[in-house]
Parts: sequence; structure tokens; C-alpha cells
Amino acid sequence: MTSILNTVSSILASRVSSVDRVGALSLQNPVSVEFTCRRSAWSTLDSNSSGKRFVVRAAETDTDKAKSQVPDKAPAAGGSSINQLLGIKGAAQETNKWKIRLQLTKPVTWPPLVWGVVCGAAASGNFHWTPEDVAKSILCMMMSGPCLTGYTQTINDWYDREIDAINEPYRPIPSGAISEQEVITQVWVLLLGGLGIAGVLDVWAGHTTPTLFYLALGGSLLSYIYSAPPLKLKQNGWVGNFALGASYISLPWWAGQALFGTLTPDVVVLTLLYSIAGLGIAIVNDFKSVEGDRAMGLQSLPVAFGTEAAKWICVSAIDVTQLSVAGYLLASGKPYYALALLALIIPQIVFQFKYFLKDPVKYDVKYQASAQPFLVLGIFVTALASSH
Repeated sequence: MTSILNTVSSILASRVSSVDRVGALSLQNPVSVEFTCRRSAWSTLDSNSSGKRFVVRAAETDTDKAKSQVPDKAPAAGGSSINQLLGIKGAAQETNKWKIRLQLTKPVTWPPLVWGVVCGAAASGNFHWTPEDVAKSILCMMMSGPCLTGYTQTINDWYDREIDAINEPYRPIPSGAISEQEVITQVWVLLLGGLGIAGVLDVWAGHTTPTLFYLALGGSLLSYIYSAPPLKLKQNGWVGNFALGASYISLPWWAGQALFGTLTPDVVVLTLLYSIAGLGIAIVNDFKSVEGDRAMGLQSLPVAFGTEAAKWICVSAIDVTQLSVAGYLLASGKPYYALALLALIIPQIVFQFKYFLKDPVKYDVKYQASAQPFLVLGIFVTALASSH
């Protein structure tokens, strides 16, 4: 009998020892482990106990070994509130719905459209610094910038939500900071607001044909098929980026010129040529999205040709276009405008080598902030040349 009891005691001791060892191991990992030992052969020794449960739970976590749950590409802690309002990377996380709505419209993208209206008004040769003309131009800028560009950016973010979940998971839509219904409502309000302003401007300008309304409607449709399936023009790097360039350069120019004058075939051709430079500008924004674009099957130029080749395609589209326009101005008997445009191309090339060609992802913001002002000034020089 004594030997039997000794045997049972040794078995129990070995089982408890095993539990202690496993329990000690479990403390090294943030895992909850539960052990249940049921008595079998020795159950006759204690008829009042049907089983015992040994529960071992980790009380502490080794924070050095625990994997972070924050997305790898999340913005740095304490992001900029200014960046949030402008809708650019490095934005602070925000809960205020109106600030999030503004972020979706990406105000940083409005200036080229506003400037396009200025260029169109200058090219018309009929703008005068009267309160009425200034009021018309401001209303046209509101249509082109906050309303229709805001509509374009919001709808683009909506259809890019799966890509942004890979590239920028902290953006308002993939992060859940704004609901689906709120996004759809914003899209409609901005679209109808822009079309309504276009109609008002046609009446104000005395147009018998609603030119501005047609331009706004056509631009809105182009924005939609750029972002939305089944066409989704942005799936093709060449077509999508040219469409984007035309939207940013040609359409607002046409709107400004139609508001104060008449669109002519030579201006249409010239602005469409400048849209090739817009294609180059659009490529700049594709480099940061390579991972998501590749995962979603989008053939942006950095995906299709690789980063190195796409960098040179980008700067070539911008520089060759402007040099061609300068040649056109020279051939048209406007040498001073041509020289002014050449003077504005040189610093762009300098900044391309200083920032963009070194690292198009790391220096994209610096490049755009330093080089693009010279580009938009060049467009204005071309507009002034067109008015004479």
C-alpha cells in the first residue's frame, strides 16, 4: 500500500512540476494558457474531487518583443494640424468632422485650378479691374477650386479607399474617421454646388450657350471616369495622368477665358499641349503609391516602368513641353515672352536634380514646393502672350 501511495505521489509531483515549467514559459509571452488535469487512475483516492484545473495566465508582457499594432506607415506622433487642413501627408489625426471633410477636399490642390482661371482671364484680353469682373473671377475660382476640385479629390479618395488601406491606412476613409454616407453626401454637395455656380456665371456673362456649365459638367464627368470603374482612367498611367493634367491646366484656363472672352482653336491646342506638363506633375504623386497600385493592379508609370525610368519620363514631360511652348512663342513673333519662359524653366531643372531625381518619394513635397511655382508662372507668361 505504501508503495502505491509513493507511486501516486511521484506522478502528481511530476505533473505539477510540468505545469510550473510551462507556466514559467508562458510569462515570457503575452499569451493566456489554461491547463486542465483530470484525475483518472487515482480518482479512487479522493471520491469528492472529480478533477482539478490548473490555470496559468501571463501577468506581464515583454514590451520589447511584443509586435506593435500601429500601421507601419502611420504618420509620426503629433502630426501637423496644418498638414491635416491642407490634406497632405504628415497630417495630425483629427476627430472634428468639418476638418475631416476639408481634409478630403485637399485644399493644397486648389491653387493650380485657381491660377488656371487667372491665366484664362488674362488670355482673354477682356478682364478689367472692376468690382464686377473681380467678383466674377472669384466666383469662377470657387467653382474650379473648392467645389469641383474638392469633388474630384473626395471621389478619388472614395474609390481609392482599398489602395489607401495599404499605402496610407490612417487617411480619413480607410481609418473610419468619416462614414460612407457622409462621404457620398459631400460628393453630391460639392458637385451640385460647382454646377450651380457655373450656371450662374453663364447667366452673369450673358452667354446664349451655357459654355461654363458644359465645361463644368465635362470636367466632372472626366473626374468621375478617372477614379471610378469600369473605365477608371487612372489604371493606365499615360491616359490617366494626361486626363488629370488637362483637368488641372486646360479646363480652368478655358473657364476663365470663356467667362471674359471667347475660346479660340489655338488656345485650345496650346493648353492641351501644356497638359502634357500636367501629366508629368501627376506622375510625381504616383511614386508614393507604388506598393498599393501594384497590389491593386493599377499600371501607374512607376509600376509599369520602374522608379528610375518613371523619374525621367516625369521631368521630360514637364521640361520638353515648356521648351516646345517657348519655341512656339518664338515662332509666333513673341521673343520676349519666349525668353521669359526659358528663364522660368531653368530653376525647375535645378530643383529636379536637387530633389526629385535624388529621391522622388522622400523629396516630393520639397520638389513641388520649390519647382512648381516656376511652372505656374510660366503658364501665366504664356497666357499673357496669348492675349497679345
